Amino acid sequence: MKVSDFDFALPPELIAQHPAAERSASRLLHLAPSGLSDRRMSELPGLLRAGDLLVFNDTRVIKARLFGRKDSGGRVEILIERVLDPAHALAQVGASKTPRPGTAIELDDGAGRARVEGREGEFFALHLERGGPWLDLLERAGRLPLPPYIRHAPDAADNDRYQTVFAREPGAVAAPTAGLHFDEALLAALHAQGVQTATLTLHVGAGTFRPVRVDDLAEHRMHAERYRVPPELAAQIAATRAAGGRIVAVGTTSVRALESAADEQGNVQAGEGETRIFITPGYRFRVVDRLFTNFHLPESTLMMLVCAFGGHERLMAAYHHAVAQRYRFFSYGDAMLIEP
Repeated sequence: MKVSDFDFALPPELIAQHPAAERSASRLLHLAPSGLSDRRMSELPGLLRAGDLLVFNDTRVIKARLFGRKDSGGRVEILIERVLDPAHALAQVGASKTPRPGTAIELDDGAGRARVEGREGEFFALHLERGGPWLDLLERAGRLPLPPYIRHAPDAADNDRYQTVFAREPGAVAAPTAGLHFDEALLAALHAQGVQTATLTLHVGAGTFRPVRVDDLAEHRMHAERYRVPPELAAQIAATRAAGGRIVAVGTTSVRALESAADEQGNVQAGEGETRIFITPGYRFRVVDRLFTNFHLPESTLMMLVCAFGGHERLMAAYHHAVAQRYRFFSYGDAMLIEP
């Protein structure tokens, strides 16, 4: 397939710039074998059944954007992609001239000092010489890296609402946005329905916003993301399946982690690793039975994943319906529950 097969017209005013007043107040488009239905998030428990297992991503977004100056005086913008250890990180670095190895960067407001050690692919390797460790510095001096389609500067509301209520493990530079729709009241309603919940960790990288620059999908190389599947989740998935329950992935990040951790028979293996899995139509899903997700960018790898799960023609028709019905799109937008 071609990238253009995943394009659709989206009026700019449908791109949500702020979250709904309450996390669970969003609209929900249900794509069932019988067709489409327009719902509310409050109806989600009734669309699942006792014994189903919802799998969330518990990654926590770090304040990954920093600003500073090179010793030469040139301004620098840093977007941390991955913290390697207390003193080392990989980052995108924006400057008028590409910084060379050895370049020192003094961060704004005396927050710290980093030095460029070299390149690792598209990223710069940074050594934090003062102000660390990295995670403490980012929490103290960094800015939340809102997606490029959100046009306002991050504020106190974003610091709260661009994190899920179950965010635990710091390391992501973008939120697992499907999880933003869940609050404690909705989780309690799901548990009362007999729906189980569990978590894994996949640290979302900035590559999630990278456009596909080749028309032939076979030529695209996915960015790497770290994930961890805990032993208790692997056991819970096996028990759920044995009892006839369904595995419901909350977000494409949960899908990518689960499918990466599974063997050919669909048995999920506990452990940690990196995934570059690129899921496109024709992929055979081994673990996930249902997908709860947001609405994604045209021609994005996430759009390709949901089309692989729900069927290309069905998903494109659903997106056209969502546009016509004025659903809100992207990170702060509305949601879909997709049945294969």
